[in-house]
Amino acid sequence: MEQTRLDTGRIRAARRLIDPVFLDTPLYRCEALEPGLGCAVSVKLETANPVRSFKGRGTEVVASLLGGEGAREVVCASAGNLGQALAWSGRGRGLGVRVVASRFATRAKLDRIRALGATLELVDGDHELARERAAEIARYDGIRLVEDSLDIETCEGAATIGLELADAAPSFDAVLIALGGGALATGVGHVLKALAPGVEVICVQPLGAPAMTRSWRQRRVVTTESADTIADGVAGRFPIPAVLDDLLLVADDAVLVQEASIIAGMRMLHDHAGLVVEPSAALGIAAVLEDRDRFAGRHVATVVCGSNVDVDAYHRWIGPARGKT
Repeated sequence: MEQTRLDTGRIRAARRLIDPVFLDTPLYRCEALEPGLGCAVSVKLETANPVRSFKGRGTEVVASLLGGEGAREVVCASAGNLGQALAWSGRGRGLGVRVVASRFATRAKLDRIRALGATLELVDGDHELARERAAEIARYDGIRLVEDSLDIETCEGAATIGLELADAAPSFDAVLIALGGGALATGVGHVLKALAPGVEVICVQPLGAPAMTRSWRQRRVVTTESADTIADGVAGRFPIPAVLDDLLLVADDAVLVQEASIIAGMRMLHDHAGLVVEPSAALGIAAVLEDRDRFAGRHVATVVCGSNVDVDAYHRWIGPARGKT
């Protein structure tokens, strides 16, 4: 296989930098989901940690290395989860954390960033405008800009999930991964291609935010004018060329799913697995719902990547409990 930017040896070393609270998350077969999906399903639960998303793995690596270099302050743009994770990791290492986010971001995520001690600046635009502003702050103040997916530490931190999946890989034959900026997909994909090459790596993105999937399909960067999806964590419009290059080497497929399927996936995870998840975390289930024939008779694993939701919006999406309990 051609080489990605990632290194399996560094990924193994990253485990030693990450607080154990983020490691060895639950991975289990969830039989209650299976009648509705028509296949065997295992879930990798990346929400059972203090920041309720997989992002803590990457920020732990970033903050550990920055602390070793004597850095005192960092800045990032975030739709919410990266900011929380960086605030958590920075707080434990004496790093001042500044986060730039859209004022339209999920309120619960913004509140939690503040609660974790980070300085939060809001912009009147989407995540891409937040990225521009964070880069401007980094240049002006001479501090480190943490760029999710571009910074290899964020990918290799996420890739430690792949190590844990690879240990269990004989039990499943495909993994469904939410695709946004690409850190999760390239990290997990890299490890699986290296250690469990028989596992199909399938990336899933909302139809309303398709930039990375279109880029993967056309093998070149494709940008979009807008992003329109409830899955705010994966709603980027400008794929990073280096990340796309990695994704082209590790992803077997990239699929787009409709909003109704994402909501149906969230509802299934709530009703049958007892899991409250954000829309991005339901993308894998949505992909199965839209193409049951493809997965019939197979055993798939999906990474449940985050559970930071606006409670009011969540209840609007999934509605009242349906059917028998």
